[in-house]
Amino acid sequence: MPRFDSPRLLADIGGTYARFALETGPGEFTQMASLRCADHADFHAAVRAYLQGLSWPDGGPQQIAHAAIAIANPVEGDRVRMTNYHWQFSIDEMRQRLGLDTLVVVNDFTALAMALPRLAEVDVRQVGGGQARRPSVIGLLGAGTGLGVSGLIPAGEGWIALGTEGGHVNFGPRDEREMDILQFAWKTLDHVSYERLISGPGLELIYRALADRNGRADAQPLLAPAITQRALEDGDALCLETLEVFCGLLGTAAANLAVTLGSLGGIYIGGGIVPRLGEYFDRSPFRARFEDKGRFHDYVAAIPTFVITAEHATFKGASAILENQLRNLQASPGSAILGQIRRARSELSPAELRVADLVLAQPRSVLNDPIAEIARAAGVSQPTVIRFCRSLGCEGLSDFKLRLASGLTGTVPVTHTQVNTNDSMLELGAKVLGNTASAILQLRSHLNRDTIDRAIDMLLAAGRIEFFALGHYGVVAQDAQFKFLRFGMPCGAYTDPRLQLLAADVLREGDVAVVVSSGGRLPELLSVVEKAQERGAKVVAITASQSPLAKKADAALIVDHVEDIATHLPMVSRVLHLLVIDILAVGVAMRRNPESIAALAAGAEDDEAAKPTRTTAPGVSTASPLARLTSHSR
Repeated sequence: MPRFDSPRLLADIGGTYARFALETGPGEFTQMASLRCADHADFHAAVRAYLQGLSWPDGGPQQIAHAAIAIANPVEGDRVRMTNYHWQFSIDEMRQRLGLDTLVVVNDFTALAMALPRLAEVDVRQVGGGQARRPSVIGLLGAGTGLGVSGLIPAGEGWIALGTEGGHVNFGPRDEREMDILQFAWKTLDHVSYERLISGPGLELIYRALADRNGRADAQPLLAPAITQRALEDGDALCLETLEVFCGLLGTAAANLAVTLGSLGGIYIGGGIVPRLGEYFDRSPFRARFEDKGRFHDYVAAIPTFVITAEHATFKGASAILENQLRNLQASPGSAILGQIRRARSELSPAELRVADLVLAQPRSVLNDPIAEIARAAGVSQPTVIRFCRSLGCEGLSDFKLRLASGLTGTVPVTHTQVNTNDSMLELGAKVLGNTASAILQLRSHLNRDTIDRAIDMLLAAGRIEFFALGHYGVVAQDAQFKFLRFGMPCGAYTDPRLQLLAADVLREGDVAVVVSSGGRLPELLSVVEKAQERGAKVVAITASQSPLAKKADAALIVDHVEDIATHLPMVSRVLHLLVIDILAVGVAMRRNPESIAALAAGAEDDEAAKPTRTTAPGVSTASPLARLTSHSR
């Protein structure tokens, strides 16, 4: 196998242990070590302890340029805070402290999920019957310090991994014994999730609950490893019953995941507990409870379940994600912006060079900060920041941030698969879900905090808000109207071109026009923008980057996407535009008052009551002043 230019650092961080390895070539893991988290003050201290303990065959230490960290908690943005341990850190700050060029941090079960397609038959053990369908959705869960849940959605030649916190769904008892366990847990816990029981601490909780249920006041307190050992080696009755309940609950949780995701590709069991149970797990109640799904017995019985026995599966997944990230950085000029900056340093002016140094040192801060903060941190003027961006071929700061984001935040492959006329209904559904999930990941990566803040400020200060959209996007404008009417904010939705111009012509200074357009080139909507701005109103656009609408707007929220043109229907794009409306609505609610949040949470049950029962003129809701005007004129 080809070796890398330098070793790559891989880590699997749980609530109890931090496991490390070096990858010297594809799939070649060496110098593996497992460190107790409690023995180190923070994540950086654990990494340094591992690195200092390495032995280098060629003498002196080798430079490590790239690293991938799989960690047991959600990973969103730059700040990482562990759920089941006190460690927390900034990804970019950690990259700098460790002297790395690339640091990818992902949820540990996202990494494990990405390893599944790379596992061989010897890396898993099937429990029960069933036959996997390929390609189909795959489910994954595993118990350790907590309960991890993830899945894989096939997308073209690759996969999209789901980063979920499914272990925190409410626990539902199946019989009287499990009801007693739930009531025992309620004595100390307000919320009892499946993770509270299907985990290391969960084993201990089940043990205490069963001791209480069985009147075993003499039962001594035991930790999870001791419970497992006494059950398997000593045949202790209480410990065996604890394992029996544990495996049964895991079977129910696995079946719930299977029917939720439609995991016809199989359910895989990882984590630190089940693989250590060996043959006991195969004869435990797990598979029987998995198939105990009432009317859906035949459905789940056809789905195979596997125990992951591979020792380094998480490392394989983290390695795959890191490799994909590095490949994207090399192949895509947009995501290689940091390399472009390094190459251009000699051609920059002294002031522009200060901006370049700031971006290279703190790329994620620059990604989130407004231009004034970037200029202050670099010690330059705001026009210098713009000149720096244009020197790299970007239209401006927003365009630069989009290109920077693609290189910093894309840790999971983002793909799009064309829907074909010969697709089966199952394939069609998988492609639509996969394409939508992929587009949402891209949208999340491209969000610009400064623009969102500016748009929300405009909406909060508006005397009136008017939403404009055409064709299939009319539902987005109407959805926005329903949300903002719940806040008691005067607003209307217009989807007819003639009425849009009339409505824009009566806007006043202080009003806001929100214009929704996929391509941002429709002349009717561009005329609305011009008319609104002539009247002194502000314009917020939800549209594509570099479009005429984006350039005319006072604040442009960028939604770039790939659409299935063969269907001639805007499937994914409407979902993305609705999500942007949700972001604006939540932002407005949070800045106003708790009543606004309550109004937003009122939900779909109020939609029918909030919808107009009649329309007095095409494209205008009866809630608008124009509707009342046309109604009175009849």
